[in-house]
Amino acid sequence: MCAMARPRKPLLSTDRIIATARELVDREGLAAVSTRRLAAELGVSGPSLYNHFRTKDEILEAVADSVSGLVDLAMFEDGRDWRTALHDWAVSYRAALREHPNIVPVLARGPGRRPAALRLADAVYGAMVEAGWPPAQATSIGALMRYFIMGSALGSFAGGFVDDASAYDPADYPHLGQAHLLAEQQEKIDERAFETGLTALLDGLAQQYEQVRQSARP
Repeated sequence: MCAMARPRKPLLSTDRIIATARELVDREGLAAVSTRRLAAELGVSGPSLYNHFRTKDEILEAVADSVSGLVDLAMFEDGRDWRTALHDWAVSYRAALREHPNIVPVLARGPGRRPAALRLADAVYGAMVEAGWPPAQATSIGALMRYFIMGSALGSFAGGFVDDASAYDPADYPHLGQAHLLAEQQEKIDERAFETGLTALLDGLAQQYEQVRQSARP
């Protein structure tokens, strides 16, 4: 009689480690990640992780870069004007961060040596320079957009208000009589706020762009 074959464990790979770590960060936050916990999630021994990553920080950097890799960059290559491209990229970037908000603090440190993050920075900067922005201003635009997008992903404005009307005594807060209703409309309010801010930001850049073009004329 033939012995039953034992079920094979999934092979440990860099991609599998990153995906599992990302799920853990999404579910429980950055503090939950350790090599011991991650090994347990993967069903392997702790030392086996060191064949792929030397430290927890390296794992978190890889998770962060995997999220950067979710951001669409096609708008910088398909002929869209610089303003439309920035808008569409900002929407895609924010969507990726909203799916994985717990990794934002790592992303906020800057691209470092992360390949996907560097490709993202290169695409934005290159598109702005090609559109006619001076290099220094193109750099500032990339920084400005990152501040705005990451800030919008760090938390919910509407979700920060408790849904208890008694918390907003009109004697103390005469203008917050409806604040307890904000949380139940969190997504709508936050989306509208993001689009309002993004439009205002791009309107301001468009005015600066006209000044740049005028100053470049002979």
